[in-house]
Amino acid sequence: MTNKRALSEIEAAEYTGLSRSTLRQGRMDGQREGRIPCPPHVKVGRKVLYLIEDLDGWLESHRVTMGAA
Repeated sequence: MTNKRALSEIEAAEYTGLSRSTLRQGRMDGQREGRIPCPPHVKVGRKVLYLIEDLDGWLESHRVTMGAA
């Protein structure tokens, strides 16, 4: 899977740990108040793809680090 540049919705859900319905809902609703925006996607005709670099960046932007005590 890592030799691909783009992943299908099923693969992106597995890669990120999100459900397919979460990805789909995020695409349909866009950014909504009080919700984390879904990762960026690419549409080629009717096909929806997620670039691995976008998924990695999205995951990194939501990383939570604990401060030193």
